[in-house]
Amino acid sequence: MISVGLSICEYGGYVVVAPDGELDVSDAASVADALTSVVARDARIIVDLAAPEFIDCRALGALGRAQARQAGGDLLLAAPRGPVRRIAALTGLIDVFCVHASVEGAARIIPPLVHLARAGQQFQAWP
Repeated sequence: MISVGLSICEYGGYVVVAPDGELDVSDAASVADALTSVVARDARIIVDLAAPEFIDCRALGALGRAQARQAGGDLLLAAPRGPVRRIAALTGLIDVFCVHASVEGAARIIPPLVHLARAGQQFQAWP
């Protein structure tokens, strides 16, 4: 069971997962499980980190970018601030994830593959 708030919605062709509160080692497995179920439905995910006041390295590592990429999508981070951004930088994970200033910016910069396919554009699978 997750002891922090976790909302899930859609925005711009992505599933947006927005945790709230403090995420630590006791939440890591539950957050990973929640993200795994989201990836099973849609591999284009933005994790909105504007609200969390704290995240430890274990919870940050549980975000599962590799799972999303294996499913043919990606996991983007949006709006990490203060201690959350600092932990991401100290652990080097800020270089592993695509980090954007906002959910809107993340959705705008990398269009989901489904939008490209609808537009009739050719594209290669993400690495």
